[in-house]
Amino acid sequence: MASARWPCLILALLSSLAVSGFPRSPSRQLGKRSLPGAVVNGIEVYSTKVSCKVTSRFAHNVVTTRAVNHADTAKEVSFDVELPKTAFITNFTLTIDGVTYPGNVKEKEVAKKQYEKAVSQDKTAGLVKASGRKLEKFTVSVNVAAGSKVTFELTYEELLKRHKGKYEMYLKVQPKQLVKHFEITADIFEPQGISTLDAEASFITNDLLGSALTKSFSGKKGHVSFKPSLDQQRSCPTCTDSLLKGDFIITYDVNRESPANVQIVNGYFVHFFAPQGLPVVPKNVVFVIDVSGSMYGRKMEQTKDALLKILDDIKEDDYLNFVLFSGDVTTWKDSLVQATPENIQKAREFVRNIRDQGMTNINDGLLTGISMLNKAREEHKVPERSTSIIIMLTDGDANMGVSKPEKIQENVRNAIGGKFPLYNLGFGNNLNYNFLESMALENHGLARRIYEDSDANLQLQGFYEEVANPLLTSVEVGYPENAIQDLTQNTYQHFYDGSEIVVAGRLADEDMNSFRADVKGHGAINDLTFTEEVDMKEMEEALKERDYIFGNYIERLWAYLTIEQLLEKRKNAQGKEKETLTAQALDLSLKYHFVTPLTSMVVTKPEDNENQTAIADKPGEEPVDAALSPFAPTASYQPPVTPYYYVDGDPHFIIQVPEKDDAICFNIDEDPGTVLRLIQDPVTGLTVNGQIIGEKRSSQDSQPRKTYFGKLGIANAHLDFRIEVTPERITLWNGAAQSTFSWLDTVMVTQDGLSVMINKKNMVVSFGDGATFVVVLHQVWKKQPNHHDFLGFYVVDSHRMSTQTHGLLGQFFHPFDFKVSDIHPGSDPTKPDATMVVKNHRLTVTSLFCEKKQGLHCCLLFRYNGI
Repeated sequence: MASARWPCLILALLSSLAVSGFPRSPSRQLGKRSLPGAVVNGIEVYSTKVSCKVTSRFAHNVVTTRAVNHADTAKEVSFDVELPKTAFITNFTLTIDGVTYPGNVKEKEVAKKQYEKAVSQDKTAGLVKASGRKLEKFTVSVNVAAGSKVTFELTYEELLKRHKGKYEMYLKVQPKQLVKHFEITADIFEPQGISTLDAEASFITNDLLGSALTKSFSGKKGHVSFKPSLDQQRSCPTCTDSLLKGDFIITYDVNRESPANVQIVNGYFVHFFAPQGLPVVPKNVVFVIDVSGSMYGRKMEQTKDALLKILDDIKEDDYLNFVLFSGDVTTWKDSLVQATPENIQKAREFVRNIRDQGMTNINDGLLTGISMLNKAREEHKVPERSTSIIIMLTDGDANMGVSKPEKIQENVRNAIGGKFPLYNLGFGNNLNYNFLESMALENHGLARRIYEDSDANLQLQGFYEEVANPLLTSVEVGYPENAIQDLTQNTYQHFYDGSEIVVAGRLADEDMNSFRADVKGHGAINDLTFTEEVDMKEMEEALKERDYIFGNYIERLWAYLTIEQLLEKRKNAQGKEKETLTAQALDLSLKYHFVTPLTSMVVTKPEDNENQTAIADKPGEEPVDAALSPFAPTASYQPPVTPYYYVDGDPHFIIQVPEKDDAICFNIDEDPGTVLRLIQDPVTGLTVNGQIIGEKRSSQDSQPRKTYFGKLGIANAHLDFRIEVTPERITLWNGAAQSTFSWLDTVMVTQDGLSVMINKKNMVVSFGDGATFVVVLHQVWKKQPNHHDFLGFYVVDSHRMSTQTHGLLGQFFHPFDFKVSDIHPGSDPTKPDATMVVKNHRLTVTSLFCEKKQGLHCCLLFRYNGI
């Protein structure tokens, strides 16, 4: 089920002045400037080579870049590689004038202490890491003396996963200047034999690609080489900048005359299983969709577009239903219905009419969907040989009903009871992805982040295609008793068409003459058993031709797969079990020199005749703790856990009251164009204002207008600094000096007592030891005529603001009391009104809803008269 896209790397070699104390240019400028030629600021990158060797799906990749400093002064050279999130770095070396400085993998805590020691001695220029959709960034920089040469070499490994019937190596190429010797080579060895091999590039025409690209395969071996000359790299015949900026993609698959293949080398084995031509098992699928207010606009339109496309692909033998959750839960039908043409047409009408509203009740939404699947099976309303799955999509955290993640997980786990998988799709970054992933993994599913972008609907549709065609259920891979040990996962709830099951382990007796593997599973018509017999002598003879591959690849594949699965199990483990899993994964990581979430690679390199230490770390999906990490966090914003105060969407204001374990949510009934004072702190000098924008409405539309924030102003009087933020641009004033950035820029601005970081539709503003503000850009679907792009505003470390802080948001930063009473039916009988007393002030509340469930109290107000 894991994606098989293999983004091998992004290559980007940058150079900048290496004057002590002189800040490097923001990445925005480096990435967009026009380069004069093969020599930039005195630095020539004269060779970049990527060597990818794939043996039985296990990829061993080496990226080597060589540069020389032609200037008469020392220069700083940076080496950047973006590699797959699923890859493990295994080695890095830095060679300057023939002297090599290697990297060493150490336990993370040990590496952290070494790094902090270097920091305390002012000897550090760390490695920076960043996460994208499928990539992590590795960066290292070094001063190179005049006339000196430097070589960077990075090695990483990964097991390629089969996805939609093929393995894909996805290389993002971006050298940023002309390179005299630029080459990508891929050598593939597959004992089953290669059936297809192709390569293409998005940044070059087919005519030019044809002369720079060679590809061939025969039997078990395949080869791809991309070697553009300097002229072929130029963006035009007379240009001095490079056109090598985009995707280079290699795809291949193997022969499948047999459904299974077993390979054994040096006492370790790997077993690949991917049967072909089986009938599809009918499926019963419930889509549990978040329709809370934060899903409005583009996210909702993209979700509906994806669901309509999915309905086109659902087979008539399948059964389906939709569960929508916000503050309440609604369903399309009371029970699952067959996907007949008539029902599919009715489902399309239902999807087209989905509207966003209210809060986020994940618990009740999931339990409703699970109950439907259980009831359909118990009452025999679905085929006996069908399989069930539940797919949940949400863009936020639970804030209605049962809202504690641990309790939701417990409820879902008990309701599913191991009978079918749960797949969680997290839309955007303002959610607890770790919670979604943990809940999916313990219910035999997986989580996938859906990125807020123009192709979000395609991401949703693509995920469904991965699970649309189950060929087997309850798959169990078995081996002779006492013949193997240290086996990786060997049971799977589903085998999906186009994927592959991979099991690895160690032989208990390396002198055995034969090896047998059985795979059992339930098919659409009957139960199936696939048997593979391996003659050890024949296997040894068949693998003798491995001329150019690395010999211990199966052992390393086993270690990679074992570590990956131990880390997955660790996410849901507690106490002693978690300690044991951690120790096992750490031992293997250190033994096989893998940089995993438990280890770091320490590189000691020269800098101004002193040793300098840097660390290569492996980021995860969880937010980075800046107080613990030696790296500046560059991943997209994750909201703070507690307490939280923010202004986003409609309702605008979310105020947590930790003293009551409650929250207040309220809106402001003001006209578009009104400027509201959100925060003012006379002690710190901070002021935040927000200007309201409203939905575009026709004169005939009598529905209440939803309003949002379309402009934010942040000022610090003590620093003479201010920021104006709109959905189009970000403008900074430092005194009279003005700088303007777009939301597409990746840039950090720092000065004493202040830092501003813009990255992927998020802006983080930190005021030294004071509060940190986060601004999030929400873009609406361009085809949606009634909505504007808008901004969300979040406050981190609000306790650092003074007790004199006031404003619509600021007045709640310090402890206060409130009480809700006189709850009574309103104009909408399903959404009662109430009276609320806050800070001894009585408010007449005209509410859309005012409910108390599982400790969350939320009143959405039409009018706010001030407190």
